[in-house]
Amino acid sequence: MHLRLKPLLPPIKIVLRSYSSLPSSPISHSDLEFLVRRHYRSPKFHSLLSSVVSLPSTLLLAASNLLSRSHPSISSSCPPLPSPLPFSLPSLSLSLRLGSLEPTSHLIRIPSSRLKGAALALPNLDLKVAMEAVRMVLALVFESRFATFSYGGRRHTAVRYLKSAVENPTWWFRVVLRREPFGRRHVRRLCTAIGEKIEDPALLTLIERLFISEAVSIELGGVELGRGFPQESELSSIFINIYFDSVDKEIQKIREEVHKENPRVGGLETGEDPRVFHRPIRVYAVRYLDEILVITSGSKLFTMNIKDRILKHLEDDLELKVDKLRSSIHSAVSEKMEFMGMELQAVLPSVLHPPMSEKAIRARKKYLKRKAAKAQELKNARETRRKKLGLKILNHLFKKMKRGHLFEFDFRIESEVREVFRSWAAEVAVEYFESREHRWGWHRMLTAGDFLSLKRVRDQLPLELVESYDQFQEKVDKYLMPVRASKVFEDETRQAEEEEEEEEEKRYAKRTVEDLAELRMRVNAPVELVRKAIKLAGFTNNMGRPRPIKLLICLDDADIIRWYAGVGRRWLDFFCCCRNFKTVKTVVNYHLRFSCFLTLAAKHECTKRQAISHYSKDLKVIADHGGAEEVFFPTEREIKMMGDENLSDPMPVDGVLSMILVRLAVRGSSSSCLAHFCSRTDTTLYRVRLLQNRLNVDPLNEKKWVPGMGAIHESLNKKCLPLCTTHASDLFLGRITLRDIDCTSFLEAD
Repeated sequence: MHLRLKPLLPPIKIVLRSYSSLPSSPISHSDLEFLVRRHYRSPKFHSLLSSVVSLPSTLLLAASNLLSRSHPSISSSCPPLPSPLPFSLPSLSLSLRLGSLEPTSHLIRIPSSRLKGAALALPNLDLKVAMEAVRMVLALVFESRFATFSYGGRRHTAVRYLKSAVENPTWWFRVVLRREPFGRRHVRRLCTAIGEKIEDPALLTLIERLFISEAVSIELGGVELGRGFPQESELSSIFINIYFDSVDKEIQKIREEVHKENPRVGGLETGEDPRVFHRPIRVYAVRYLDEILVITSGSKLFTMNIKDRILKHLEDDLELKVDKLRSSIHSAVSEKMEFMGMELQAVLPSVLHPPMSEKAIRARKKYLKRKAAKAQELKNARETRRKKLGLKILNHLFKKMKRGHLFEFDFRIESEVREVFRSWAAEVAVEYFESREHRWGWHRMLTAGDFLSLKRVRDQLPLELVESYDQFQEKVDKYLMPVRASKVFEDETRQAEEEEEEEEEKRYAKRTVEDLAELRMRVNAPVELVRKAIKLAGFTNNMGRPRPIKLLICLDDADIIRWYAGVGRRWLDFFCCCRNFKTVKTVVNYHLRFSCFLTLAAKHECTKRQAISHYSKDLKVIADHGGAEEVFFPTEREIKMMGDENLSDPMPVDGVLSMILVRLAVRGSSSSCLAHFCSRTDTTLYRVRLLQNRLNVDPLNEKKWVPGMGAIHESLNKKCLPLCTTHASDLFLGRITLRDIDCTSFLEAD
């Protein structure tokens, strides 16, 4: 008996024939969204891996996203990909379509520099493109379904919500998870959550393979998420949001129940009756990746019930381990809360917007006085020029008329000239009558010898003449008598002072009422942690004064300034939304700037004063091309003008601060640049030196390390990376991270 087995997979020839003509351009985002929605059959999406993710146009869009992130100088939203592509598009598309992609064959494991350290698994470019395609499709399916308080990697957006929306907080707590890897039970729960919306066993199998091979590695309760480290995958953010979506729904359900039990009373919330204050109990929540902050305006018992309900859901349904000691309830007014690397506290509105001090009021009055004096000087100069011009015009006209010349014009200008002279005369008259000395002189001349006030003289004159004289005297006394003018001026001044005092009383009353009835959120930068970080990195000595970093001496002057500029700009961009931003400005403007001067002085064996004289206060340096001066470090004026105007969400400074690239003295490197989709061969070899290895400090030890500060995996220490000048500059300045570089192709050098 002969059996004919039906093949499980389609013939290879047929599959390859369908990919004989590959697309030359990536699919647009709108077309990708339309393609994903076409595979929706209520209530789930179907076959997304084989029908959407595996499409060559989708993979080209994923590659374009990687290209735009690794080439920040390209302004186009969809930059052109190089030809030929540095990865095999047909084979990658085919393996995804058949569900046969094995992440282990696209990984490289780097052993740790310590004996007991864990190895680091890094994906190559092929796997990164596939993971980016999966991320785009999952984002289109799930992001519109996430809760409004789930901010993913948008840290500054969450801070703006806390500062603008949270009112009258009384108690809060932060859910702190214990450090644990994202294990098998978490992967099963994640696949179950994805399977509720997507019916695609091949996609779920691929996700499980990514976690098993450690191509995607997530540490819950750690400090390595959202920082651009090479050990962090692009899929980590979307996976965490999907995993925590159930607890988001539970928190949203709690908020709806509280809002229903404490409804708003019409008219009182909008402030129609200022004598009545109505503040219903509200619950606010913010989730940033695996960090959760819950704020309430109710009692402590009310907050405890909410906390127990949320922790029960996390422990029972999501199988997470919660650090209950660090997740305790705190007073929002008397205790500070650390969240997303910043310090939060509820304060009075007058603390955020304090009234002007006496010194500030005096300074403002002095400024207004100087401004008025300057305006008067300009006015006098303008009148002097106007007077000279008028005299020249009259002199010219007088000479022409004296000689019998006639003036002929193509158009009539009598009305314009008359209007100009009338406005000049009115301004002169107004200014003249404002002078008390001029008024007194005219009043004395016009009232001297008033014989018409005698009765025997008035009886002998006509009645019309007497009445005209009386009216004239009334006008003289009204407009020219200095005493009355002074009295009017004093009355106006007194009235203006009374109005100003009344306005000040209203402002004081409003400020007092707001302090008694409202509380607002204050977001501060952790100043002590910032100072500890600059001391740990070597910017300052034990006395807190700037010092040079000797490891940077082997770099070019431009690279030294770029590295300092990258650290400074990351700090300024990250803490620009904080209330004490001035302190961070001082750290960058003084400690980092003068540490850079001292490093340059140590390199060239000169004094700090000579370095400042050569590079100027703005740290100007000659560019490598063209011989033009460039300024990488933010200038003092630029730092002074910075504020909460950054709408993007920059990454923390950890990656730039904890890594130094040391340039190796080699004759020439024929290796290509390791940045994604960069084919330049004029590269320079740099060795990666990590801060924790230089100091021999474990980043998990908060006593010796900076609490809340992450670190690049120690396996990359002393690895050599060939980079072109453009990407080396971008890496120094913090525009790209090691995640935008193919670290699987590093070089070993003694």
